[in-house]
Amino acid sequence: MASTINGTSTGSGGLISTGDDSGILNIQTNETTAVSISAAQVVTFTNAVAGGTTVQVFTSGSGTYTTPANCKAIWVRIVGGGGGGSGGYNGSVYTSGTAGGNTTFSSLTANGGAAGSGGTPVSGGAASGGDINIAGGLGSGGAVAGASNYYPGGSGGSSAFGGGGGASYLTGGYAGVNTGGGGGGGGTLNFTGTGGVGGGAGGYVEKLINSPSATYSYAVGAKGTGSAASGTSAAGGDGGSGVIIVTEYYV
Repeated sequence: MASTINGTSTGSGGLISTGDDSGILNIQTNETTAVSISAAQVVTFTNAVAGGTTVQVFTSGSGTYTTPANCKAIWVRIVGGGGGGSGGYNGSVYTSGTAGGNTTFSSLTANGGAAGSGGTPVSGGAASGGDINIAGGLGSGGAVAGASNYYPGGSGGSSAFGGGGGASYLTGGYAGVNTGGGGGGGGTLNFTGTGGVGGGAGGYVEKLINSPSATYSYAVGAKGTGSAASGTSAAGGDGGSGVIIVTEYYV
């Protein structure tokens, strides 16, 4: 039940209103509801509003994106997963993280960041297919240690959506907290050698698609995992997960 205000062309036409005690108000034309206002004043439009936008966000998995009815254009932004940081190297023990997964939306590709590995910086993910394509930031190398000292690992690379995980003297590398693929920080070291290497960040792509197709395939890149603690080396941090953000325009 609801109160209604109806602009009708039936008969002689005109404005017809009915009322009840539900607290719900429907605004109609020709007996068809266009706008409904709940008792809590939540407004629901039956059809897309001219000039309005909607947003869909995908943070994991894969599937098929369906363009909403009456949508005239979509603005797509995607980021690959961040690579996981490595543990420190002490001359005999070294462990690597894993790379971040690739994020795709149709022909748009934002590759995941490289895993923290070795003693030198690792690359961020490549990006292609968009109006704007930005490679992910490098994962930093760790500090060189002296005997019996604690030295930090390198920080994870920064993505277009924020920084990667940091590192600490006495604990493992921190995870890349920013959705969008900042690489995990490298693990610390408490023996001779070097600190762990931070993971690379995921690449970033954005594209405005006018007159979009009915559907597009997509996949969200998973985060890379940091290495486990081993011997005198602390663990590396996980990377940040990839993401797809689709803004939908109706004009």
